[in-house]
Amino acid sequence: MTIRLPLKKLSHWQQITFAAALLERMLPNYQMFADAFDFGDAKLLRNQLNLVWQWLDKSQKIKVNTTAQLEKLAQVIPDPEAFDSFGVYPAIDASMAVTALLQAISERELEYVESVSRLSANSVNYYVELILIDELGPEQEIDQLQINAHPLMVWERETQNELFDFLQNSAENKQTLQRAKAMVLEEGLSNLGIEI
Repeated sequence: MTIRLPLKKLSHWQQITFAAALLERMLPNYQMFADAFDFGDAKLLRNQLNLVWQWLDKSQKIKVNTTAQLEKLAQVIPDPEAFDSFGVYPAIDASMAVTALLQAISERELEYVESVSRLSANSVNYYVELILIDELGPEQEIDQLQINAHPLMVWERETQNELFDFLQNSAENKQTLQRAKAMVLEEGLSNLGIEI
Protein backbone atom coordinates (compact mmCIF):
# COMPACT_ATOMS: atom_id res chain seq x y z
CA MET A 1 0.00 0.00 0.00
CA THR A 2 1.38 3.35 -1.00
CA ILE A 3 0.69 6.48 0.96
CA ARG A 4 0.66 9.40 -1.44
CA LEU A 5 1.38 12.71 0.23
CA PRO A 6 2.29 15.91 -1.64
CA LEU A 7 5.74 15.94 -0.03
CA LYS A 8 7.03 18.35 -2.67
CA LYS A 9 4.97 21.04 -0.89
CA LEU A 10 7.35 20.75 2.07
CA SER A 11 10.70 22.53 2.22
CA HIS A 12 13.83 20.36 2.14
CA TRP A 13 14.17 20.83 5.92
CA GLN A 14 10.55 19.77 6.47
CA GLN A 15 11.02 16.74 4.18
CA ILE A 16 14.07 15.57 6.13
CA THR A 17 12.21 16.11 9.42
CA PHE A 18 9.29 14.05 8.08
CA ALA A 19 11.59 11.17 7.08
CA ALA A 20 13.59 11.31 10.33
CA ALA A 21 10.39 11.18 12.38
CA LEU A 22 9.15 8.13 10.46
CA LEU A 23 12.48 6.45 11.12
CA GLU A 24 11.99 6.88 14.86
CA ARG A 25 9.16 4.35 14.49
CA MET A 26 11.18 2.02 12.25
CA LEU A 27 14.46 1.77 14.17
CA PRO A 28 13.05 -0.42 16.98
CA ASN A 29 12.35 -3.09 14.34
CA TYR A 30 16.05 -3.15 13.44
CA GLN A 31 16.99 -3.17 17.14
CA MET A 32 14.78 -6.20 17.83
CA PHE A 33 16.20 -8.07 14.85
CA ALA A 34 19.79 -7.19 15.78
CA ASP A 35 19.24 -8.34 19.37
CA ALA A 36 17.48 -11.57 18.37
CA PHE A 37 20.10 -12.62 15.82
CA ASP A 38 23.19 -10.92 17.25
CA PHE A 39 23.60 -9.19 13.90
CA GLY A 40 24.39 -5.69 12.75
CA ASP A 41 24.78 -2.56 14.79
CA ALA A 42 21.59 -0.90 16.01
CA LYS A 43 23.69 1.76 17.75
CA LEU A 44 25.12 2.82 14.39
CA LEU A 45 21.64 3.41 12.95
CA ARG A 46 20.57 5.23 16.13
CA ASN A 47 23.69 7.42 15.99
CA GLN A 48 23.11 8.18 12.31
CA LEU A 49 19.52 9.21 12.99
CA ASN A 50 20.69 11.33 15.94
CA LEU A 51 23.20 12.97 13.59
CA VAL A 52 20.34 13.86 11.23
CA TRP A 53 18.36 15.41 14.10
CA GLN A 54 21.43 17.45 15.04
CA TRP A 55 21.86 18.54 11.41
CA LEU A 56 18.21 19.65 11.38
CA ASP A 57 18.77 21.75 14.52
CA LYS A 58 20.14 24.84 12.81
CA SER A 59 21.75 26.07 16.03
CA GLN A 60 24.25 23.18 15.93
CA LYS A 61 25.78 23.93 12.50
CA ILE A 62 27.09 20.43 11.82
CA LYS A 63 27.95 18.78 8.54
CA VAL A 64 27.12 15.17 7.74
CA ASN A 65 29.69 13.19 5.77
CA THR A 66 27.05 11.12 4.01
CA THR A 67 29.56 9.09 2.02
CA ALA A 68 31.28 7.85 5.19
CA GLN A 69 27.94 7.22 6.91
CA LEU A 70 26.59 5.27 3.92
CA GLU A 71 29.73 3.11 3.83
CA LYS A 72 29.31 2.23 7.52
CA LEU A 73 25.61 1.53 7.04
CA ALA A 74 26.18 -0.79 4.08
CA GLN A 75 28.06 -3.16 6.41
CA VAL A 76 25.06 -3.71 8.70
CA ILE A 77 22.19 -4.23 6.24
CA PRO A 78 20.99 -7.81 6.70
CA ASP A 79 20.80 -10.25 3.80
CA PRO A 80 17.32 -11.82 3.69
CA GLU A 81 18.80 -15.07 2.37
CA ALA A 82 20.86 -15.47 5.54
CA PHE A 83 17.94 -15.33 7.98
CA ASP A 84 14.82 -17.47 8.23
CA SER A 85 12.70 -14.91 10.04
CA PHE A 86 10.11 -12.28 9.20
CA GLY A 87 12.13 -9.83 11.33
CA VAL A 88 14.78 -9.50 8.66
CA TYR A 89 12.41 -7.56 6.40
CA PRO A 90 11.52 -4.69 8.75
CA ALA A 91 15.24 -4.55 9.65
CA ILE A 92 16.13 -4.20 5.97
CA ASP A 93 13.41 -1.58 5.54
CA ALA A 94 14.78 0.42 8.48
CA SER A 95 18.36 0.29 7.21
CA MET A 96 17.28 1.17 3.66
CA ALA A 97 15.24 4.07 5.06
CA VAL A 98 18.33 5.41 6.88
CA THR A 99 20.20 5.07 3.57
CA ALA A 100 17.49 7.04 1.77
CA LEU A 101 17.45 9.69 4.51
CA LEU A 102 21.20 10.24 4.26
CA GLN A 103 20.92 10.43 0.46
CA ALA A 104 18.06 12.94 0.80
CA ILE A 105 20.34 15.19 2.83
CA SER A 106 23.22 15.09 0.37
CA GLU A 107 21.37 14.94 -2.94
CA ARG A 108 18.27 16.98 -2.01
CA GLU A 109 16.05 14.68 -4.09
CA LEU A 110 12.42 14.22 -3.08
CA GLU A 111 12.44 10.58 -4.21
CA TYR A 112 14.55 9.62 -1.18
CA VAL A 113 12.05 11.11 1.27
CA GLU A 114 9.23 9.37 -0.61
CA SER A 115 11.23 6.16 -0.29
CA VAL A 116 11.30 6.46 3.52
CA SER A 117 7.51 6.94 3.54
CA ARG A 118 7.06 3.93 1.25
CA LEU A 119 9.43 1.70 3.25
CA SER A 120 7.60 2.47 6.48
CA ALA A 121 4.21 1.73 4.91
CA ASN A 122 5.51 -1.42 3.20
CA SER A 123 6.85 -2.80 6.50
CA VAL A 124 3.43 -2.38 8.06
CA ASN A 125 1.65 -3.75 4.98
CA TYR A 126 3.71 -6.95 4.95
CA TYR A 127 3.38 -7.44 8.72
CA VAL A 128 -0.40 -6.96 8.58
CA GLU A 129 -0.62 -9.46 5.72
CA LEU A 130 1.16 -12.04 7.90
CA ILE A 131 -1.16 -11.26 10.83
CA LEU A 132 -4.22 -11.75 8.63
CA ILE A 133 -2.88 -15.02 7.21
CA ASP A 134 -2.31 -16.22 10.77
CA GLU A 135 -5.80 -15.14 11.86
CA LEU A 136 -7.74 -16.29 8.79
CA GLY A 137 -5.63 -19.26 7.73
CA PRO A 138 -3.24 -19.69 4.79
CA GLU A 139 -6.00 -20.93 2.47
CA GLN A 140 -7.96 -17.68 2.85
CA GLU A 141 -7.17 -15.08 0.20
CA ILE A 142 -6.14 -11.73 1.67
CA ASP A 143 -6.87 -8.62 -0.36
CA GLN A 144 -5.45 -5.11 -0.08
CA LEU A 145 -8.75 -3.74 1.27
CA GLN A 146 -8.46 -6.04 4.30
CA ILE A 147 -4.87 -4.94 4.85
CA ASN A 148 -5.79 -1.26 4.49
CA ALA A 149 -8.60 -1.62 7.06
CA HIS A 150 -6.36 -3.22 9.70
CA PRO A 151 -5.72 -0.92 12.71
CA LEU A 152 -1.92 -0.95 12.19
CA MET A 153 -2.28 0.14 8.57
CA VAL A 154 -4.83 2.80 9.52
CA TRP A 155 -2.43 4.03 12.21
CA GLU A 156 0.45 4.20 9.70
CA ARG A 157 -1.62 6.30 7.28
CA GLU A 158 -2.87 8.56 10.07
CA THR A 159 0.64 9.04 11.48
CA GLN A 160 2.09 10.00 8.11
CA ASN A 161 -0.83 12.34 7.35
CA GLU A 162 -0.71 14.02 10.77
CA LEU A 163 3.04 14.46 10.55
CA PHE A 164 2.77 15.95 7.06
CA ASP A 165 -0.02 18.32 8.11
CA PHE A 166 1.92 19.43 11.17
CA LEU A 167 5.17 20.06 9.28
CA GLN A 168 3.49 21.85 6.40
CA ASN A 169 2.37 24.58 8.78
CA SER A 170 5.37 24.67 11.13
CA ALA A 171 8.44 26.86 11.37
CA GLU A 172 11.88 25.40 10.79
CA ASN A 173 13.08 25.41 14.39
CA LYS A 174 14.00 23.22 17.34
CA GLN A 175 10.45 23.27 18.74
CA THR A 176 9.14 21.79 15.49
CA LEU A 177 11.78 19.04 15.67
CA GLN A 178 10.85 18.23 19.26
CA ARG A 179 7.13 18.16 18.47
CA ALA A 180 7.57 15.99 15.35
CA LYS A 181 9.62 13.49 17.33
CA ALA A 182 7.13 13.51 20.20
CA MET A 183 4.22 12.95 17.80
CA VAL A 184 5.64 9.70 16.48
CA LEU A 185 6.88 8.43 19.84
CA GLU A 186 3.88 9.31 22.02
CA GLU A 187 2.31 5.85 21.61
CA GLY A 188 5.55 4.15 22.67
CA LEU A 189 5.29 1.74 19.74
CA SER A 190 7.19 0.98 16.56
CA ASN A 191 5.31 1.25 13.27
CA LEU A 192 4.56 -2.49 13.66
CA GLY A 193 2.90 -1.89 17.02
CA ILE A 194 5.80 -3.33 18.99
CA GLU A 195 6.49 -1.66 22.33
CA ILE A 196 9.60 0.52 22.28
